[in-house]
Order: sequence, then C-alpha cells, then structure tokens
Amino acid sequence: MLTRVRAGELDPDPREERVAVAFGTRQAVRHDGRGGGYRNEVLSLRLGAAVGSCAVEPGQLPAEALDDCVGADVASLLGHPLPAVRVAALDAYLLRHFPHLPENGASPWPLPPGSSLEKSRARARGVVGLLDLPPGARVLVVGVVNSLLEALRERELAYVPCDLKGGTTEWGEPVRTDAAEALDECEAVLASGMTLGNGSFEPLRRHARHHGKQLVMFAQTGSAVLPRLLGAGVSAVCAEPYPFFWLDGGPGLVHRYRAAPRHSPAAADRSARTAGNGAHR
Repeated sequence: MLTRVRAGELDPDPREERVAVAFGTRQAVRHDGRGGGYRNEVLSLRLGAAVGSCAVEPGQLPAEALDDCVGADVASLLGHPLPAVRVAALDAYLLRHFPHLPENGASPWPLPPGSSLEKSRARARGVVGLLDLPPGARVLVVGVVNSLLEALRERELAYVPCDLKGGTTEWGEPVRTDAAEALDECEAVLASGMTLGNGSFEPLRRHARHHGKQLVMFAQTGSAVLPRLLGAGVSAVCAEPYPFFWLDGGPGLVHRYRAAPRHSPAAADRSARTAGNGAHR
C-alpha cells in the first residue's frame, strides 16, 4: 500500500500534500482497581483536518522525528527510515481522503462520558463484538489490554494473551511474547494496530488469510489504514483516530468496519475497487 500511494496511484498526488503539524503524546495510566499500569507513546501527524497516528514503545521515538515531518510532503514521509513516520503519514493521508463515514463502510460506536476505565470497557465491548465466535472458542490477543480480556471472558471466549512486553494479565495469566508460536492454537486473532509499526502485522494477516480465520483489529495506530485491508486477511476493524478515549472524559466515538461476505455484490464491488486503486472506501 505504501508503494502504491507513493507512486501516485491514488488521488490526490501525495507529493502535493504537506504535513502542517507533528506531535507526540505520552501517557501513563493505572486504573482504579487494577493491579498494574502501562505507558503509551504516539506519533501523530496533522494533514488538513485529519490526524494520522502510530504508537511506539516508550522512549523509542527520536525527538528529531518531529522536525523531519513538519512541512514535509507525504510521499517523502512514506519513504522515511522510521516505520512510525511511514505509518502515521499513510494513516493521515488515507484518513483525509477516506474519512470514517458510513459511505466508506464505517459504523459509529459511541463511547459514553466517564473515567478512562469506563471508556476503555465501552470500547472493548465494541471491539469484541466484532468477533463472530461461539462460547469456548480460543482467540489470540496480540497487544494485551485488560479491558479486552475482560470482555472476552464475559463472552465466555478463551484467549491466549501475547505482548512484546511479556508479564502477566490482571488475572495472573502469563503473557507470551511470540505471537507466531500461538497462531495454530487459536481460531481467531484480535490484534492491536500497533502491529503495523513494529513489523508484526503482516504474518498475522497472511496466516488469517491462508487459514480463513477471523482477524479483528483495534486500531489507534493506522485507524484509516487497516479498513483498506478488509477482505485481504482483515475481517473487521474498530478504528479510533486521534483524540483517543484516554485523552478526554467526555463522550467519544470509534468506528467499526466489517468485511463484506465474499459472495455479496458489495464484496465484488469492493474487490474491483481494490484492484483499481489499491484502497477500499
């Protein structure tokens, strides 16, 4: 997708689109009643009204990356040596021209006002609701979020938690660090958009496509990128562009996408558009 956008196969030409603002967001959180906490760091690029984002491991984003991005054209940033810059630039470009609207396949999922934990749980219900599985099915969760595991438990779904950080879940379950080792054990995959930036997404997509498994993405990173891959290994996406739920206590909104059934006219139309321009609407 990066190559096709850089080549100008989508309008407008990314060489004519320039990033006006680049910024980083850092967060540390420990919810009431939870035994552990976590940190987030996100690179975001402003392109017109759109903000594209890519999460990174805390401390891994060099300060000069922001300077590289400001005023640069999108085509140049799609060739940047840092994966986070490439993903954030692609996300901003696609979000500007394929916004999260019903005509582009998005269904809004409102988040109520409340604490960070309340909003996290509301989002988790929206994400897990995209899995079409019977009770007892096993899900590989790549990118551990305890609210998502809680929602899976409520659905009586088994899971294998996996995260590069390792550690344990809120319920003392060991967290694996190698998702590839657990793929064959699970009937579906639930993965963070952060996999786009750390290089672990493509093996998940190929496995899901080859074996016909559901791959559901929850995406703050690449919220506009992953819906373009529906039907190409990705079965559903819960897209959450900036500002994220943890930044504000007021009402919020995420956008849910599902791949059209392969036999439907909508799927045929989507496949034709993919072949022609490299992106689904």
